[in-house]
Amino acid sequence: MRALEKEVARLKSRLASSQGDDLAAQAVDVAGTRVLAAVLDGVDPKALRETVDQLKNKLGSAAIVLAAVDGGRVSLVAGVTADATSWLKAGELVNHVARQVGGKGGGRPDMAMAGGSDPAALPAALASVPDWVAARR
Repeated sequence: MRALEKEVARLKSRLASSQGDDLAAQAVDVAGTRVLAAVLDGVDPKALRETVDQLKNKLGSAAIVLAAVDGGRVSLVAGVTADATSWLKAGELVNHVARQVGGKGGGRPDMAMAGGSDPAALPAALASVPDWVAARR
């Protein structure tokens, strides 16, 4: 049973990684910083973190928010590349989205996590990310 659980986790991580390749193309440019806010289906919080790290490497200067919905719960992970942490903090970014989905979170300036309880509000919350980042610039 434990071996099967590990295999499922490994496959979910691989799935998130392959989705990350497609997501990189969806990033928009906001004042020289690539901004990406998206939902990954069927992914756990650990895989979200790994995907954010991979995307930070691919996108260069970037601010990223990835979300996953499991039942009635929203998981959020935000990442900000080191060059942008002087003016943009991942904890503030993830809290901006989390408040809109009925939650809160926190973390380091370059990586933060949050949760929420209103999946229906997620599309609008993610759509607000580019404007929020632009207002910080």
